[in-house]
Amino acid sequence: MTTEKVITVTLKLRDGKNYDNKIKELRELVKSSGGEVIAEVETTRNYIDKTYYIGSGKAEEIADLAKKLEVKTIIFNNELSGSQMRNLEKIIDAKIIDRTNLILDIFASRAKSKESVLQVELAQLQYRLPRLIGFRDYLSREGAGIGTRGPGEQKLELDRRTIMRDINKIKKELKDIESNRNITRKNRINNKIPIISLVGYTNAGKSTIANKLIQKYKENDEEEFMVKDMLFATLDTTLRKGILPDGEEFLIADTVGFVDDIPTNLIESFKSTLEEIKYADCILHIMDSSNENIDEQINVTFDILKQMDVLDKPIINVFNKKDKLNKDIDKFVHRRLDNEIYISAYDEDDVEKLMYKIQDILNLSYKEIVLNIPYDKQYIVDELINKYGHESLEYKNEFVEISLKMEKQDLEKYKKYISE
Repeated sequence: MTTEKVITVTLKLRDGKNYDNKIKELRELVKSSGGEVIAEVETTRNYIDKTYYIGSGKAEEIADLAKKLEVKTIIFNNELSGSQMRNLEKIIDAKIIDRTNLILDIFASRAKSKESVLQVELAQLQYRLPRLIGFRDYLSREGAGIGTRGPGEQKLELDRRTIMRDINKIKKELKDIESNRNITRKNRINNKIPIISLVGYTNAGKSTIANKLIQKYKENDEEEFMVKDMLFATLDTTLRKGILPDGEEFLIADTVGFVDDIPTNLIESFKSTLEEIKYADCILHIMDSSNENIDEQINVTFDILKQMDVLDKPIINVFNKKDKLNKDIDKFVHRRLDNEIYISAYDEDDVEKLMYKIQDILNLSYKEIVLNIPYDKQYIVDELINKYGHESLEYKNEFVEISLKMEKQDLEKYKKYISE
């Protein structure tokens, strides 16, 4: 298979931001999509050109460069409108792709399960809907390659009415899948097995750490998470069972990796999958401590966690790949992050330390209590059972007595029903 040659283009606004990480990340995204970056163009402006994004003069320069290097694919490190794509293509005479479409294209090639295929297809359709004119131009001319893939190599429609119909159909199918997940989730809650969710930037080592955790004290062969050194290796939120040092079981969920400027419609499409994080008892925020852009990656992750409203959950900030650090760890302090731990996923002692830290967090997060709920407040009993399950349930003369393990953050809410 011939590698697709690519020229990347980054518009740097005079806004004081450092674009180096974004440029490097685009290089990795192109590589992940099967392309090869032949040249990188950077241009600085005070504002975005509404017609050509980078201005017609710079577009003509890129056209000359593309012709000289025999490149037929230009990837912009920003999001373009349909008209900008069309206008740029007329001048440059090449396929125009933006960062968002590139990420969606990579997701399309990674999607395997029925749900992830539907989620990616939904995101692609929602992205393409306002850009039909620009897409018709380059798809009719190129017809394949980066930016044209649909999940499972499906060809995505370019008719507005068909797209709207497909969007509604996919949303219905995802709703049915979500309903089934809610039933499974309710069963897990009733079984009272704590859930650990791994989140963080793509390629930080989440799947490797997940596998080390489930292998540490396992009693039998548990299927492992897929591990590959590439962006977005994990799309599906998959649960695996592990054993804590005290012998208690836990479930661990590996989630899709984050990236700077991750498409909004992609987060929306994967919302039902990412919602597993909301039901986690503890979140492991995995970071590549050797990455020179770690601060930006931390910001991206916390911004997404904030959008998901899960920052009130217990979070362990795991700085992975400490063996690759070029500096003294004692000097490598992120003062705004609480509950830090530095590890190498390949160091058994480090993995054990992380296991004990998880165990401590889980023990601190819950309290065994008994509540007396009046009969005219039965909805509270249902609410508690749906969220926590129960150790025991007895119907007394004036109230229902329910004993359970409750998250400490909920104690205030139910304190008047707690039995003395």
